[in-house]
Amino acid sequence: MGYLVVTAVLVVSFGRLGDMFGRVRMFNLGFALFAAFSVMLSLTWMHGTAAAWWLILMRIMQGVGGAMLMANSSAILTDAFPSGERGLALGLNQVAGIAGSFIGLVLGGVLGPLSLRYVFLVSVPFGVIGTVWSYLKLQERGIRRPAKLDWWGNVTFAAGLIAVLVGITYGIQPYGGHTMGWTSPLVIILIAGGLAVLTVFCVIETRVAEPMFRLDLFKIRPFTAGNLASLLAGLGRGGMMFILIIWLQGIYLPIHGYSFERTPLWAGIAMLPLTVGFLIAGPMSGYLSDRFGARPFATGGMVVAAASFGLLEVLPVNFVYWQFAGILLLNGIGMGLFASPNRAGIMNSLPPERRGVGAGMSATFQNSAMVLSIGIFFTLIILGLASSLPATLSHGLIAQGVPSADAARLAALPPVSIMFAALLGYNPISTLLGPALSKLPASHAAYLTGHTFFPALISAPFQHGLDIAFDFAIVACLVAAVASLLRGRRYVHEEHGQAESGLAEPGRLGHDGTGSSVAAASAGDDLEGSQGGVSRVSDPAAVGGHLAQRR
Repeated sequence: MGYLVVTAVLVVSFGRLGDMFGRVRMFNLGFALFAAFSVMLSLTWMHGTAAAWWLILMRIMQGVGGAMLMANSSAILTDAFPSGERGLALGLNQVAGIAGSFIGLVLGGVLGPLSLRYVFLVSVPFGVIGTVWSYLKLQERGIRRPAKLDWWGNVTFAAGLIAVLVGITYGIQPYGGHTMGWTSPLVIILIAGGLAVLTVFCVIETRVAEPMFRLDLFKIRPFTAGNLASLLAGLGRGGMMFILIIWLQGIYLPIHGYSFERTPLWAGIAMLPLTVGFLIAGPMSGYLSDRFGARPFATGGMVVAAASFGLLEVLPVNFVYWQFAGILLLNGIGMGLFASPNRAGIMNSLPPERRGVGAGMSATFQNSAMVLSIGIFFTLIILGLASSLPATLSHGLIAQGVPSADAARLAALPPVSIMFAALLGYNPISTLLGPALSKLPASHAAYLTGHTFFPALISAPFQHGLDIAFDFAIVACLVAAVASLLRGRRYVHEEHGQAESGLAEPGRLGHDGTGSSVAAASAGDDLEGSQGGVSRVSDPAAVGGHLAQRR
């Protein structure tokens, strides 16, 4: 969670620094930092609480490097490719990221049982190779715009967003006699205070000469609609990935005979159809969006994703795997149809000198949506568990001969502890019962600590929570589809913005030169898309020179 919070907070600042000092420079530094702190994560010599704090701190510092990568990668690709190839380029980039995530998930499942150090060490060679490769091969082709740093904007944005995201993190943890912490004074102060500071941040950004967060970019309709759709899509799918892993590791795989130690690896393998769907749809939709615009593919992708969540809702907890795999494949296709065109639509709408900060703003929405989604989905699942889990757990334990007092003690545990037990892939019964377990008949003790008792016990309450979570995911995806539909037709700043600026009075342009593009983008539906797959170009000589430079 610390990694997500740090990347959500810093991507805008690093995107802004990329616009000022060079995007490739920031990208290279990010790769080096990511690799260095991957090494530090694997070298901890401490134990217990000290080791946990070390891992959290090193993971946060690794997130600084990750934020540099996220903030500048899309802008670098947008600089390097003409508008007719950006969708495919960004699609391939996202496919590479998804494939890397899956490989990391499987390798983590293989290496985790051997040593936790190996889980972190596995990213080191990739980080080192990526660092060397980027320094040797990447060239700076973006437009640098020297400017002063917006210190007050950076401080208030970081403070406000950190407070809100940390408040959400604590909100899903128990507080007093409550199953969750949303009524905790600390959580209320963090979230309310964070929102107040973010309000102050917005005021600051409207009054400084060189703001960090370019609020005027939201006047560009494709940029605003694309980011809103991205935020809603992130809310719909971010926490869902955790829920699916809990479903597999905590219930489905143990019921089917997999030991709890092996479930992390096989959960990653079981999720493979999701990755395959994205790999199929991502590059294809990106390629097609270069010719027909982002709107039909991004909108259709969200509708497909919503349908897949509806199918997951009617699937029983102990499902037939091929049905589950087919639905995951459909979900991956829907997300792949959405992601590449939506990202290309956002980046195409930005003026060249604002691509770094625009990409950072977009990444902030995505990463914040991930944290928000985790908080929302865990809250919905916990509400579902809390309504029926205590009685189910108590009756199940008593039926196996556990004394009523011990059964009541376990049933009173916060549902979030049950969820994290399932997420980590272990059976908590033996640990929680302690000495009481030795007083039971051997057959009963073996059944309680076996593969099936705990998963079968929580499956019905978990199903109730799943239904609520899937309903939310469906609504979020459908609203994202509406937001995507409102983006207008295909808009590329270099083409439509320059064409409009030729008709505008020079004195009417904004101080950043984006005034005419804002007017053009706001017209959305009045802009014609590409004709026959070839876009209208306002300066063929400039484009020809750019292509020659790329060759």
